[in-house]
Amino acid sequence: MGRVVFSHFLANSSPRLATSLRCYGGFQIRRWKRPSSNPQHRLLSARNGSGFRCCCSASLLQPAGPETSPSSVKKRIVSGVQPTGSIHLGNYLGAIRNWILLQNTYDTFFFIVDLHAITLPYDAQQLSKATRDTAALYLACGVDTSKASVFVQSHVRAHAELMWLLSSVTPVGWLNRMIQFKEKSRKAGDENVGVGLLTYPVLMASDILLYQSDFVPVGEDQKQHLELTRELAERVNHLFGGRKWKKLGGRGGSVFKVPEPLIPPVGARVMSLTDGLSKMSKSAPSDQSRINLLDPKDVIANKIKRCKTDSFPGMEFDNPERPECNNLLSIYQLISGKTKEEVAEECRDMNWGTFKSLLADALIDHLQPIQVRYEEIISDSAYLDGILAEGATKAAGIADATLHNVYQAMGFLRR
Repeated sequence: MGRVVFSHFLANSSPRLATSLRCYGGFQIRRWKRPSSNPQHRLLSARNGSGFRCCCSASLLQPAGPETSPSSVKKRIVSGVQPTGSIHLGNYLGAIRNWILLQNTYDTFFFIVDLHAITLPYDAQQLSKATRDTAALYLACGVDTSKASVFVQSHVRAHAELMWLLSSVTPVGWLNRMIQFKEKSRKAGDENVGVGLLTYPVLMASDILLYQSDFVPVGEDQKQHLELTRELAERVNHLFGGRKWKKLGGRGGSVFKVPEPLIPPVGARVMSLTDGLSKMSKSAPSDQSRINLLDPKDVIANKIKRCKTDSFPGMEFDNPERPECNNLLSIYQLISGKTKEEVAEECRDMNWGTFKSLLADALIDHLQPIQVRYEEIISDSAYLDGILAEGATKAAGIADATLHNVYQAMGFLRR
């Protein structure tokens, strides 16, 4: 699946005190405050959650303006994913199904972050195909284009423009603290690391701030980047907003809305088929370790047949000595839609052969409609291109309005 690109806490950040806890549509929003006399230093952080993106109540021409009645305008949520072209069962059950529920409550934007995909070595021949495949997979999983906009990041040029403007006011020290940069640059070797890997969080901030996002669903590996996004928004508002902007003929007030973290319901943590203690991952060397959403029926059946088990009799949840048993029962519970109690009762006295057959059939039946829909979408280029173009047009209308305000507040000559 496309890798999620939003969230992670600042390393070495000062202590924060929890000041409030609110709920929006069933999602917890936790506000944190760093002790400081300067209101510009207020920060937010979120606990672990698996999900993706943001909502706004302002007009398109004045995206950071006063909010209207919450009953008449939906909040905005923005979600970006890397174009890997492949989504596995862990991605789907752990995050995608929850993300798709957001479109029923929020003004939702899903986009494929192809600009982020080139920060590390990649296959230029495959980028375009992977982008289309990822978009088609998300549509097949249930993204409803009557409720959510789907587009490709590079098709809205404001993303790259705003990134450059934000880069000019981003202290290098802030970027040097990013944990992901340290980890990835260490793996790639300093001589092979491009500047894009260091400035990646600034582009992510641009992705969020362009749409005056109200909330950002956060994942464990991106919390620190969301913190940076909030700090950048506050920095720009302090340096260029308010009366300074008004003197330049602007509206005044905040240039950017400072987004808050959105914590979706806890998604399933699906583990590897070859190791019940390791999370299912696309980076695992063996394809046997995961069920890909587009795996054919015989491949799914074979992977379940060969997956790691144990020698204990019967089937049971939550036995620490049986991680593989707990994982496979959990997958069956999620796929079948049954309760944990129902699954425990149904499978208690089964042997592994009987249960594996039951699980394989349930997986095949559940994934077949997604696979059929994917093939329909990917085979109709005009349909997919139309959806992506429509989404980009809607997104550009909002992004261009924000970009206009930023150029004006920063003192550029009007076009």
